[in-house]
Amino acid sequence: MSALKSIYLGNLPLTAAEDDVRRLFEPFGEVANVLLIIDRETGQSRGFGFVKMAPAAADAAIDALDGVDYEGHVLRVNEARDRGSTPPRRSW
Repeated sequence: MSALKSIYLGNLPLTAAEDDVRRLFEPFGEVANVLLIIDRETGQSRGFGFVKMAPAAADAAIDALDGVDYEGHVLRVNEARDRGSTPPRRSW
């Protein structure tokens, strides 16, 4: 598989599991990796995660799934940005 594109997936139901997310994205192509972010203190999902797919499949999934209702939650799906690409926070 060539270079992979990372997809940000937000506003997930807290009950969503990695297998659920994989099944959601598989119609658009092979899913290389699913990472759901878990709260360290509670051990529960934080409601967002990341999916890695081939670029063409990732673009198709983003176009099809962004704004879709999934178990009562409107999903936010877009290309993940590097943490360093956001502007620094200002302290006043």
